[in-house]
Amino acid sequence: MGRELAETFTAAREVFDEVDDALGQKLSTIMWEGPKETLTLTENAQPALMAVSMAVIRVLERERGIKLADTVKYVAGHSLGEYSALAAAGAFSLTDTARLLKLRGQAMQKAVPVGQGAMVALLGVGVDVAEKVATEAAQGDVCQVANDNEPTQVVLSGSKAAIDRVAEIGKAHGVRRAVPLPVSAPFHCALMQPAADAMADALSKVTINTPVVPVVANVVAGAVSDPGEIRRLLVEQVTGTVRWRECVGFLAANGITEVFEIGSGKVLAGLAKRIEKSLEASSIGTPADIEAALPKLG
Repeated sequence: MGRELAETFTAAREVFDEVDDALGQKLSTIMWEGPKETLTLTENAQPALMAVSMAVIRVLERERGIKLADTVKYVAGHSLGEYSALAAAGAFSLTDTARLLKLRGQAMQKAVPVGQGAMVALLGVGVDVAEKVATEAAQGDVCQVANDNEPTQVVLSGSKAAIDRVAEIGKAHGVRRAVPLPVSAPFHCALMQPAADAMADALSKVTINTPVVPVVANVVAGAVSDPGEIRRLLVEQVTGTVRWRECVGFLAANGITEVFEIGSGKVLAGLAKRIEKSLEASSIGTPADIEAALPKLG
């Protein structure tokens, strides 16, 4: 995870070193050598994913001459990826982003005792149906839409008792499959309020600059540039719905024809193409990806 970038590019290696220094731990060693169980802990996975994204951004800017402000119209990120997007656009320093995501991961994990929360992906239905299923499954417990990922994939989050009721209730609403997710906590629901409080405190103590291009924020699916609004929406994001389908729709409606997923993985590029057929979407996460993307970005 990011190792090839670090071995190939000085700018990438400097990102991983800076994140290690910010956190006071050798996160890069865990990323490259494991153990996997340690890397997948939320408090490590969140800054690790951000570090890979920022390593790619730094290489593009410092070693390939691609300036974000001159090349893109918007940035966006899914859940923790919104922090990566903001760091890429200069709203946060890399050090602050790493520390915020470490804290975010810790706070989310602590918010709900293990085993009391769960998440489930509904396949074959959209957000309107998912909201009906969530309402019926709640029965006094927490159950809400966590991620509106694409027109036929919506994730619900909440108390385990409510999530356990979703599969049966979903059948009556045309849900093709209800897939339990292997997560350590019920993200993006009201049970995360303690984590939202922790992030409100942490975000109040860091400098947020005006990003060089607007960020399309998860919870409003619209473009934001004001630092105070960015701070408020990041707090709301902890308990609110990631409106990713609408975020991608916003991009397409505002003249975007090409999107690039920066960092580890190709999931968001795939979602973008399913949400808006007009979009050309590709992923940049390796040295080969960087070279392949240069003609499009230049």
